[in-house]
Amino acid sequence: MTESANQFKKAPKRKKEKARSVTVSPEMRQAYADLIKQKEEREEYAKHLPSEKGR
Repeated sequence: MTESANQFKKAPKRKKEKARSVTVSPEMRQAYADLIKQKEEREEYAKHLPSEKGR
């Protein structure tokens, strides 16, 4: 019965990890935005196509 009492104790708080940041050029940022936009357009187009999972 003592094990169940220990089971619901609060866990000690963890230290937050430092966030990593990456600096990119405006051209790279635009290229990445274009890539994401193309992917979204492809997914939007493919949504209306019949599924090929049954084949």
